[in-house]
Amino acid sequence: MKKIGEILKSFRSDEDKYISREFQKYGYELAEELGDLKRKALYIKLAKETKRGLLESARNFVKDAYNVNNKARLFMWKLAELKKTKKATTKVELRK
Repeated sequence: MKKIGEILKSFRSDEDKYISREFQKYGYELAEELGDLKRKALYIKLAKETKRGLLESARNFVKDAYNVNNKARLFMWKLAELKKTKKATTKVELRK
């Protein structure tokens, strides 16, 4: 049987203290990965409102990029490009 002190040492109370939804955790991890914690609310909002596939594509693009000065800027640019192409393809499909 463990002592109370051992249990308290292994207990991590600050882990995900204010995160209650999955998209919040994803947005925070994305902001952390991009090195843009000042704008973590933006990434949480994107995680909530944008399709996960688009976010993952832009995230992977940034991961694969070499010698990037500003990962957050590259991510936002790629996300905008992906949204434009998706919008264009849906318009073409609707015309058929």
